[in-house]
Amino acid sequence: MSVLGNIIWLVFGGLCIAIEYFLSSIVMFASIVGIPFGIQTVKLGVLALWPFGSKVEKRAVSAPSGCLYTIMNVLWFFVGGIWICLSHVAWGLLLTITIIGWPFAKQHFKLAGIALTPFGRDIVNG
Repeated sequence: MSVLGNIIWLVFGGLCIAIEYFLSSIVMFASIVGIPFGIQTVKLGVLALWPFGSKVEKRAVSAPSGCLYTIMNVLWFFVGGIWICLSHVAWGLLLTITIIGWPFAKQHFKLAGIALTPFGRDIVNG
Protein backbone atom coordinates (compact mmCIF):
# COMPACT_ATOMS: atom_id res chain seq x y z
CA MET A 1 0.00 0.00 0.00
CA SER A 2 2.88 2.38 0.69
CA VAL A 3 4.12 1.96 -2.91
CA LEU A 4 0.76 3.11 -4.25
CA GLY A 5 0.74 6.01 -1.78
CA ASN A 6 4.22 7.04 -2.87
CA ILE A 7 3.29 6.97 -6.56
CA ILE A 8 0.23 9.13 -5.93
CA TRP A 9 2.37 11.34 -3.67
CA LEU A 10 4.62 12.23 -6.60
CA VAL A 11 1.61 13.73 -8.39
CA PHE A 12 0.36 15.61 -5.31
CA GLY A 13 3.42 17.78 -4.82
CA GLY A 14 6.09 15.25 -3.92
CA LEU A 15 7.99 15.66 -7.17
CA CYS A 16 7.92 19.48 -6.98
CA ILE A 17 9.19 19.47 -3.39
CA ALA A 18 11.90 16.92 -4.17
CA ILE A 19 13.10 19.03 -7.10
CA GLU A 20 13.18 22.03 -4.75
CA TYR A 21 15.32 20.06 -2.29
CA PHE A 22 17.71 18.84 -4.98
CA LEU A 23 18.11 22.30 -6.54
CA SER A 24 18.85 23.81 -3.15
CA SER A 25 21.39 21.06 -2.45
CA ILE A 26 23.23 21.90 -5.68
CA VAL A 27 23.41 25.53 -4.55
CA MET A 28 24.63 24.45 -1.11
CA PHE A 29 27.34 22.20 -2.55
CA ALA A 30 28.78 25.20 -4.43
CA SER A 31 30.62 26.33 -1.30
CA ILE A 32 32.60 24.40 1.27
CA VAL A 33 30.61 25.92 4.12
CA GLY A 34 27.34 24.76 2.59
CA ILE A 35 28.29 21.09 2.17
CA PRO A 36 26.70 19.92 5.48
CA PHE A 37 23.50 21.71 4.49
CA GLY A 38 23.65 20.14 1.04
CA ILE A 39 23.93 16.68 2.54
CA GLN A 40 20.83 17.30 4.65
CA THR A 41 18.85 18.60 1.68
CA VAL A 42 19.74 15.51 -0.36
CA LYS A 43 18.49 13.29 2.51
CA LEU A 44 15.31 15.33 2.79
CA GLY A 45 14.87 15.22 -1.00
CA VAL A 46 14.98 11.44 -0.98
CA LEU A 47 12.47 11.44 1.88
CA ALA A 48 10.28 13.86 -0.10
CA LEU A 49 10.25 11.42 -3.03
CA TRP A 50 9.11 8.38 -1.00
CA PRO A 51 7.68 9.48 2.39
CA PHE A 52 5.20 6.67 2.95
CA GLY A 53 6.83 3.81 4.79
CA SER A 54 9.65 6.01 6.14
CA LYS A 55 10.02 7.38 9.64
CA VAL A 56 12.19 10.16 10.96
CA GLU A 57 13.72 9.62 14.39
CA LYS A 58 15.65 12.04 16.52
CA ARG A 59 19.24 11.04 16.99
CA ALA A 60 20.39 10.47 20.56
CA VAL A 61 22.20 13.67 21.49
CA SER A 62 25.69 13.16 22.78
CA ALA A 63 27.46 15.95 24.66
CA PRO A 64 29.86 17.11 21.91
CA SER A 65 27.40 17.11 19.00
CA GLY A 66 24.28 18.41 20.75
CA CYS A 67 25.37 22.03 20.55
CA LEU A 68 26.51 21.60 16.94
CA TYR A 69 23.07 20.33 15.89
CA THR A 70 21.45 23.35 17.48
CA ILE A 71 23.81 25.80 15.78
CA MET A 72 23.39 24.09 12.41
CA ASN A 73 19.59 24.07 12.76
CA VAL A 74 19.57 27.80 13.57
CA LEU A 75 21.75 28.53 10.53
CA TRP A 76 19.62 26.22 8.39
CA PHE A 77 16.46 28.04 9.45
CA PHE A 78 17.73 31.26 7.89
CA VAL A 79 19.54 29.72 4.91
CA GLY A 80 16.70 27.68 3.46
CA GLY A 81 14.62 25.92 6.07
CA ILE A 82 11.90 28.54 6.34
CA TRP A 83 11.33 28.65 2.58
CA ILE A 84 11.11 24.90 2.16
CA CYS A 85 8.87 24.70 5.23
CA LEU A 86 6.54 27.30 3.71
CA SER A 87 6.41 25.24 0.50
CA HIS A 88 5.33 22.19 2.47
CA VAL A 89 2.72 24.19 4.36
CA ALA A 90 1.35 25.65 1.11
CA TRP A 91 1.04 22.18 -0.48
CA GLY A 92 -0.47 20.82 2.72
CA LEU A 93 -3.10 23.54 2.87
CA LEU A 94 -3.90 23.02 -0.81
CA LEU A 95 -4.37 19.28 -0.28
CA THR A 96 -6.68 19.67 2.72
CA ILE A 97 -9.40 20.91 0.38
CA THR A 98 -10.42 17.34 -0.49
CA ILE A 99 -10.78 14.29 1.72
CA ILE A 100 -8.59 12.27 -0.64
CA GLY A 101 -5.76 14.77 -0.18
CA TRP A 102 -5.68 14.56 3.64
CA PRO A 103 -3.07 11.76 3.92
CA PHE A 104 -0.83 13.68 1.53
CA ALA A 105 -1.39 16.93 3.41
CA LYS A 106 -0.41 15.12 6.62
CA GLN A 107 2.87 14.06 4.99
CA HIS A 108 3.54 17.64 3.87
CA PHE A 109 2.94 18.94 7.40
CA LYS A 110 5.25 16.26 8.80
CA LEU A 111 7.94 17.22 6.29
CA ALA A 112 7.43 20.91 7.12
CA GLY A 113 8.52 20.27 10.69
CA ILE A 114 11.49 18.26 9.54
CA ALA A 115 12.45 20.96 7.03
CA LEU A 116 12.83 23.47 9.86
CA THR A 117 15.24 21.36 11.91
CA PRO A 118 16.83 18.57 9.84
CA PHE A 119 20.07 18.22 11.80
CA GLY A 120 20.05 15.53 14.46
CA ARG A 121 17.45 13.37 12.72
CA ASP A 122 17.78 10.02 11.00
CA ILE A 123 15.54 8.69 8.24
CA VAL A 124 14.53 5.09 8.89
CA ASN A 125 12.82 2.96 6.26
CA GLY A 126 10.28 0.82 7.97
